[in-house]
Amino acid sequence: MTLRILFIVIALLFSLASRADNVQQIQEALAAEKAGDLQKALNLWKPLAEQGVGAAQFKLGVLYDHGRGVPTDKAAATSWYRKAAEQGIPEAQFNLGLMYNLGDGIAQDLTQAANWYRKAAEQGYAPAQYNLGVLYDEGTGVPQDRDQAFAWYQKAAIQGNLDAQYNLAVMYEEGKGTARNYKEAVRWYSKAADQGDAYAQYSLGLLYEEGKGVAKNPATAAQWYRRAALQGDGYAQFALGNLYEAGQGVRQDPAAARQWFVRACRNQAQAACEKLKPKN
Repeated sequence: MTLRILFIVIALLFSLASRADNVQQIQEALAAEKAGDLQKALNLWKPLAEQGVGAAQFKLGVLYDHGRGVPTDKAAATSWYRKAAEQGIPEAQFNLGLMYNLGDGIAQDLTQAANWYRKAAEQGYAPAQYNLGVLYDEGTGVPQDRDQAFAWYQKAAIQGNLDAQYNLAVMYEEGKGTARNYKEAVRWYSKAADQGDAYAQYSLGLLYEEGKGVAKNPATAAQWYRRAALQGDGYAQFALGNLYEAGQGVRQDPAAARQWFVRACRNQAQAACEKLKPKN
């Protein structure tokens, strides 16, 4: 259970303080979920949901969505998400937006996806802010607007959303939706890289290797390439191989270079495949 969901449940307990039976039922449902007794949790959440308790409606939607304690039923999940979303539960608004986005349990409608993402995003829900940013970035469900994409990515990134941090860094690096700023690109790639994102680690390595937004440092570039390479990123494997081949940032080691080129080639890095071809 996420902290956000916990906040909703705690708020719900206070709002129903005069209904001791409801408070007890909520506590029992949470305990059942924690114990892994999903059938019991379902039986406890459903009456509350039918009474119009928004948080319970959301929880019931999640159970149907993921087939927890009940057979997977995307249409039922969508129905319960909608009921909770209409009561202003941001997680439900986000999930309903996602169902519209993917055409999962309901006909795909990107305009409706943007509409529900926006409702959750305006309440500060970071996953919705990120997804809304993607729609603006790609021009799906809304007119393409890189300025709006940047603004929503930034809101989500500040909250620690890894994908938003990466996309925000890309926008700073490419000058889309904002002025090009390599220092800010380094800053946001670093945040995503520290969370383990291989794409960010590779991109950060490139900036260190090229000296963009940060002092040129092949050794630090090699460290970030290695972290991404160990996660299977073919481009990072190729870049690391190049450093070993040239002896930049690492001790020159043709055998190690070849090993990384082989791994990169297996991961569809065509430039690495070219390196492995016999020379005439």
